[in-house]
Amino acid sequence: MQATTLLKELPTEKLTELYRQMVLIRLFEEKTNEMYHKGNIGGYCHLYIGEEAVAVGALNALRPDDYVIGAYRDHGHAIVKGCDPKAMMAELFGKTTGVSKGKGGSMHMFNPEKRFFGGDGIVAGELPIAVGLAFAVEYRGGDQIVLCFFGDGAVNEGAFHEAMNLAALWNLPVIYLCENNKWGMGTPVAKASCAIELTERACCYCMRLDHVDGMDVLAVLDTVQRAAKYCRDTRKPVFIEAATERFAGHSISDPQVYRSKEEIARAKENDPIDKLKKRLLDEGIKQPNELEAIEHDAGRQVDDAVKFAEESPFPQPDDLCSDLWDDSGFGCEL
Repeated sequence: MQATTLLKELPTEKLTELYRQMVLIRLFEEKTNEMYHKGNIGGYCHLYIGEEAVAVGALNALRPDDYVIGAYRDHGHAIVKGCDPKAMMAELFGKTTGVSKGKGGSMHMFNPEKRFFGGDGIVAGELPIAVGLAFAVEYRGGDQIVLCFFGDGAVNEGAFHEAMNLAALWNLPVIYLCENNKWGMGTPVAKASCAIELTERACCYCMRLDHVDGMDVLAVLDTVQRAAKYCRDTRKPVFIEAATERFAGHSISDPQVYRSKEEIARAKENDPIDKLKKRLLDEGIKQPNELEAIEHDAGRQVDDAVKFAEESPFPQPDDLCSDLWDDSGFGCEL
């Protein structure tokens, strides 16, 4: 189904929710950048600005009981999967009320109740974990699937190939979604991979391959919906490459000297939020004042998240040894 057709097929409430989620991610990330530079957030911090359509489109194609795991650029995925922005901002601030009790920070958002098994600070570290999650689903006779996000830089890691091979060999229900933002830190894909089309890197693993415009939330939704149905029905893996753009640097501390201002400006002309907003207005699905209300409400949520984080307590020394192990085994139920 083409994205233009999907625009007419989806209920207004669903289209509104897609827009709301993308705006919330954008404003959350902009506020995160502000708080980082004010010194309220420390450590590494990677923003999702520009890539919102991938997380929103992909995760809205899943069931609530499906499993999701991401890489270190994980704020957007966590928001769409249902993590509370207040708890997420508190985590960034290193507070006890954070989703990981202030112990994980930016790269380790985690919420097993929402079946979001976190960001992962190790490049490609999440890919074999997704194999394990999918194996657990099959072992228990479930019908859920696993969606694993990773960046273009991960395809050059050995874990990528090991995970692809095992997922295909064991017929595991995993969707591997590569968010190709064209840069592995400061290195362009063309200087790191002999195959510019990254789907070619997975073609030898006998799995279904697809490519999608990651700046179009409706195209991503359509592509992942079809992949999810295939994955759920056949219990076999899928590899999807989403071509996207990050508007900010690799991390907040990255000055992006390897990209020209003109290149960044061209990328922003393809803003996924502006693209959906124009469609909603042009088709008469939403009125300007309705979208402004959504934006205002998202801004209020983000402001409330900052206030919550500021007022929350820091962990105490005794907290360092908590949450390491418990009598049930691994501390969370899959």
